[in-house]
Amino acid sequence: MSNFPKMIMMMGAILLVIGFIMQFVKLGRLPGDIVIQKGNTTFYFPVVTSILLSIVLSLIFYVIGRFR
Repeated sequence: MSNFPKMIMMMGAILLVIGFIMQFVKLGRLPGDIVIQKGNTTFYFPVVTSILLSIVLSLIFYVIGRFR
């Protein structure tokens, strides 16, 4: 139970850093994302965004796991 405050503080710090970074990085329209437009239909598949999000979440869970 004594590690709970540390974990909450770490999660807050991580969210603060992610929020600061997201002000400058426009996720969702990165180079490498697939966009196909034909007529009135648009198909969007965020390949690079998904990979980047996966890496960031993996790092977050790794850091949280280290403090458990």
